[in-house]
Amino acid sequence: MAKQQENKKVQQIQEHTIDNANRVLTTNDGVPINDNNNMLKAGERGPALIEDFIFQDKLAHFDRERIPERVVHARGSGAHGIFEATADVSQYTSAAFLKKGTVTPLFIRFSTVAGFKGSTDLARDVRGFSVKFYTEEGNYDLVGNNIPVFFIQDSMNFPDLIHAVKPEPNNEMPQAASAHDTFWDFISLMPESAHMLMWAMSDRAIPRSFRMMEGFGVHTFKFVNAAGKGTFVKFHWKPKLGVHSVAWNEAQKLSGFDSDFLRRDLWENIEKGNFPQWDLGVQLVPEEDEQKYSFDLLDATKIIPEELIPVTIIGTMTLNRNPENFFAETEQVAFDPGRLVPGIDLTNDPLLQGRIFSYADTQNYRLGGPNFHELPINRPVNGKHNNQKDGFGRQDILKGNVSYFPNSLGGGCPYQAMLKGETGFKSHEEKVDGYKVRRRSSSFADHFTQARLFFNSQTAPEKEHIISGYSFELSKVNSVAIRKRELAILNQIDQELAKRVGANLGLTPPEQLDELTLQFARQNHPEYPVKAPKPEVEKSAALSMATAPGEGTIETRKVAFLVADGVSKASVDVMKKALEAEGAEAVLISTHTGNVKFKEGGEAEIQHTYLTEASVCYDAFYTPDGDSVATLEDEPDYIHFINEGFRHCKALAFAKGAEKLIAGSYIAKQEKDAGVVLESKNNLTADFIKAMKGHRVWDREKGRKVPA
Repeated sequence: MAKQQENKKVQQIQEHTIDNANRVLTTNDGVPINDNNNMLKAGERGPALIEDFIFQDKLAHFDRERIPERVVHARGSGAHGIFEATADVSQYTSAAFLKKGTVTPLFIRFSTVAGFKGSTDLARDVRGFSVKFYTEEGNYDLVGNNIPVFFIQDSMNFPDLIHAVKPEPNNEMPQAASAHDTFWDFISLMPESAHMLMWAMSDRAIPRSFRMMEGFGVHTFKFVNAAGKGTFVKFHWKPKLGVHSVAWNEAQKLSGFDSDFLRRDLWENIEKGNFPQWDLGVQLVPEEDEQKYSFDLLDATKIIPEELIPVTIIGTMTLNRNPENFFAETEQVAFDPGRLVPGIDLTNDPLLQGRIFSYADTQNYRLGGPNFHELPINRPVNGKHNNQKDGFGRQDILKGNVSYFPNSLGGGCPYQAMLKGETGFKSHEEKVDGYKVRRRSSSFADHFTQARLFFNSQTAPEKEHIISGYSFELSKVNSVAIRKRELAILNQIDQELAKRVGANLGLTPPEQLDELTLQFARQNHPEYPVKAPKPEVEKSAALSMATAPGEGTIETRKVAFLVADGVSKASVDVMKKALEAEGAEAVLISTHTGNVKFKEGGEAEIQHTYLTEASVCYDAFYTPDGDSVATLEDEPDYIHFINEGFRHCKALAFAKGAEKLIAGSYIAKQEKDAGVVLESKNNLTADFIKAMKGHRVWDREKGRKVPA
């Protein structure tokens, strides 16, 4: 049954996939076109004729090709895949696709949030992480991010947040960046954003790859079992390749060398058969424990520390197929956190409640009306049956004269599941009693405890990166008053953090929150600031991205082999064999394209040179032995390559005869570095692989300034 579902979705898309090979060119109505180069005119140099229906057909389509881009998450990358449920969670949820052993087809879309569709992949930003499951009970959308919390607690503030982070309206600058006045003006007046900002200023906001990002459902949802009992649930996606980032200086350069870096990385790895995988995990909280913790489960600015409730793995996602057409699939896919299946339900999280309206409303606008669910990428595999027959973009042709319910002329069909004893979606029953108010729960008023938890859970290099992130962003803010307001917020989180950022800005952090910040905070919580409850967890290892040397994986990592004519084939082959055994990829880079000549005779194809490629596109570097060393010694672009790789804390290996090349670089200034592997002093292949498995040698940043 599971395989049938997967095949059905593939077939459904293939049925709408057209191959133009050996087919005559036609209009959209199928009329063969004899001449697609010239308009119909009155004489060769005369005016065009309005009767040219072929021209009109072509241009009318062209004029309407661009649908409105998403206001947020405009720049996206997508892929097809499958999800296999691997654990028995039937005591918590009746969702059919979570039944152990079930395989469900899916489509995923990764994205940045703030930038326009043509912006860079490497902006410092949140990344969207949204999955559409084509289940046998209908489509289920898990619409999340790579950060488990959000900036705001209530949806009423969402348009303001986005207006603030978007380019400023008077000059439409800067693009895809939060480092400007309007964003920090808003944030410095919203202390509830403190926790999210810690994540956004960390390396989580500049991922090495979509394949190396965690994903989170952000909100607390509900599992509902067959008996109708509910359990609170948080969703986590754990990447098999680990969680990794790039350096900030590296991210800025990548934006220039390859603004499609993350998109290209995902596409190329799927094409190569390096199918990315994530485990789906859940944190489960019994309904009776809703009020048990120092934080509120319905507050989207809070996490449940994994030390408090461990993540239980319940399945694995594998991405195994690229889209055939970016527009038809990645651009037209429509996500909605309100697209649920039996066994999963919503909670009263006020941010989630607002998203339920906003997402569906957005898709109706973007995709031309209420029938966007009939587009192949959005169609459920189990079909849809209702009495809706009209609207823009209608594709299905429903028979009969009935377009209402209840009816007798159509035999009462389609019927409600309950009338035939079948299972349909049932909202989880809960007692709701209260006054109509525009207020926020006092349990949402602690804004700094979990921000402090995040900062305290980082390693020393990660803390330095957060300090640098805040310093960079706030240095782009022209208003000193805004800088001071944000420094006051940082002072409530960690005084050393505030002091260090303040020193970089030439400011002393105020001890107390700005009066304007307090004024806005008290609109939500009249008693603000409140006394923070004692947290259950002071540090959480799960919040750090650090990988100990030798503990990670180098699968799919790209290693630049820096060569020139006369390079030793034996020196190349021994390292290449070792790296490929670990799943890494060796890429030869030389002084010219074409073929590089080996010292022993023979040649190898070269596609990249020091001028056409950049070190920032690679994870590690190896310089083999051979007569090529003499050439590289006088090649400034080679020296720049290894200098920059060193600057960005990557592993570098040198065969014995190539070690002298270090003398002309900044690497020579370091007496000892675990990420610089010399054949004369180390086990060349083993120690190089060990250094790569640690992802970066972040300690290299201490006390050195290497130009790059």
